[in-house]
Amino acid sequence: MVRNPLPPRAWQRMLSGRRLDLLDPTPVDIEIEDIAHGLAFVARWNGQTRGDWPYSVAEHSLLVVDIFARLDPSAGPHDLLTALLHDAPEYVIGDMISPVKAAVGPSYGSLDDKLQAAINLRFGLTAQTPTGLKKRIKRADKLSAWLEATQIAGFSFPEADRFFGKPSAGVLDGLTITLRPPAKVRTEFLIRHATLLAACDEC
Repeated sequence: MVRNPLPPRAWQRMLSGRRLDLLDPTPVDIEIEDIAHGLAFVARWNGQTRGDWPYSVAEHSLLVVDIFARLDPSAGPHDLLTALLHDAPEYVIGDMISPVKAAVGPSYGSLDDKLQAAINLRFGLTAQTPTGLKKRIKRADKLSAWLEATQIAGFSFPEADRFFGKPSAGVLDGLTITLRPPAKVRTEFLIRHATLLAACDEC
């Protein structure tokens, strides 16, 4: 008698105890502690950055919020929270550099979209980020990538300008990337999230 093989496992056990179904994620299985922990230990640039600590997605997310607030000083807490969580799905699917995403194809984007929608709903945001807000966050994201590329990822200024766009004069003044242990970044991510979530509740 031939037994049918078990279907491949499509869920991950999180440190909070949640069992997150990657193919059908729901808001009730999302915990900010899992997100902060995961993102603090996921390295951007495939780990190809200078320094004794990896530059994490959590650190990048904090930088994007800071740049986004510079670009739009009138941005409300919901917009800033959306910016903080813009790469949150990477706490379970990792950070793929753009060439790898292109090679994987649309399946990666579909998985990312489902996770992002569940995360947004968990924290009181719209499932789908409005197009205008998404574009504004993407601009901050590209500026962050330019800063990371030139300060820690070995890109020349002309090369970074070509791939990420040349920043306007003064927009990144005073911003310096300092690598920190993952535990410290995790804590700051949690504090920033709690602050923005409380501000959203007061709106």
